[in-house]
Amino acid sequence: MDTLQSLRVFRYVVELGSFTKAAEYLDISTAMASKHIHHLENIIQAKVLNRTSRHISLTETGKTYYQHCVEALNTLNEANHIAQTGNLKPQGLLKVTMPAWCATPYLAQLLSTYQQQYPEVTLSLHLDSRHTDLVAEGMDMALRVTNHPEPHLIVRPLTTIGFVWVASPRYLQTHGIPENHEELNHHYGLLPSYAPMSLPFKPAVYSNNALMLHQLALNHTGVAYLPSWLIKEDIKEHRLQVINDNIDNHTLYAAYMNREFLSAKVRSLIDFLADSFKASPA
Repeated sequence: MDTLQSLRVFRYVVELGSFTKAAEYLDISTAMASKHIHHLENIIQAKVLNRTSRHISLTETGKTYYQHCVEALNTLNEANHIAQTGNLKPQGLLKVTMPAWCATPYLAQLLSTYQQQYPEVTLSLHLDSRHTDLVAEGMDMALRVTNHPEPHLIVRPLTTIGFVWVASPRYLQTHGIPENHEELNHHYGLLPSYAPMSLPFKPAVYSNNALMLHQLALNHTGVAYLPSWLIKEDIKEHRLQVINDNIDNHTLYAAYMNREFLSAKVRSLIDFLADSFKASPA
């Protein structure tokens, strides 16, 4: 049996979460996918997967084996790709999903500069607060703020973004500035439906769109939890006021599927953003 193919089968069973999906992806039968996993386990004399009728998980040995398997396949596939194409050049359609609150002058300027540097890359930007399934939606990569990146994705930290609770000065003049956690139950919350909060606000509005919560805060509706990218100028111009000194710093990641190799267009954008954030933080 082809051990290299067995490694590919193992990789996609892990990344896609099922033998059936991996078999469909590789255009083989589910039974053959199972045989490939047995082949690997016979070679290394250890189980790599725990299998039930509903769930697949990596064994401790499987976790280590998977990481080395991915590295080996990536190295081999990229070497093959370089040999076949000669010179890798960023080009083509690059589909990127990101949170709606990324629609700021700061990021727009960065993306404009990137496109000028790589004119043969066409950016297709999808702004959505939900975590888009990259495979199902055909995305090349995502910009994502999360404390728990999906295990089947490769993530690279790009920068840190501060999130703060803010309200308009007019709202705070009417309702007061909360001095502690308990006083929040006297305030109206503008709350993200995509990231439920456990704080004791009186809910005024739930929304899956941070841009809407931002506008509602500017219109004196309540207290909102927003990223610094979105409200920097509002705080500077006193349209919004931070209600305490606590800043929650969250990491912005570039996330992409662990596929055959990282394409030049994806690598170019990730490297460009990482360098830009480092040189000129928001």
